[in-house]
Amino acid sequence: MDYKNTQAETSTVTYDKVKIEAATENIYEAISVIAKRAAQINGDLKNELVEKLEEFATHNDSLDEVFENKEQIEVSKFYEKLPKPTAMAVQEWLEGRVYHRNPENNNQ
Repeated sequence: MDYKNTQAETSTVTYDKVKIEAATENIYEAISVIAKRAAQINGDLKNELVEKLEEFATHNDSLDEVFENKEQIEVSKFYEKLPKPTAMAVQEWLEGRVYHRNPENNNQ
C-alpha cells in the first residue's frame, strides 16, 4: 500500500457514527475491523521504516562515537509527520477499501 499519499486526517476528528457502522450495521464490529486494519498498517509502516533506517546504519562496536546522519533524521521526520495508522484505517474504511467478512453470517 502507498501510505504516503493518504488523505487521512493528521489531527483529531469526530466521525459520524452512522457512516462508521454502515457497512456492518454494528459499531463494535466496525471498530474491531478498523482496529485490526490499523494494526496491519502500523506493522507495515514499522517494517518500512526499519528497512530504510538500516540503509544508513553504521555498525560500530564503540559506544564513544555517535554519528548524526542527516538522511536518517529526514526519514524519521517524514514518518513522524504521517497520519496515525488508526486515522489511515478509518479513512480506508469510510472509502470502502477494507475487505471484511463475518464467518458467522455466511449462509452455507
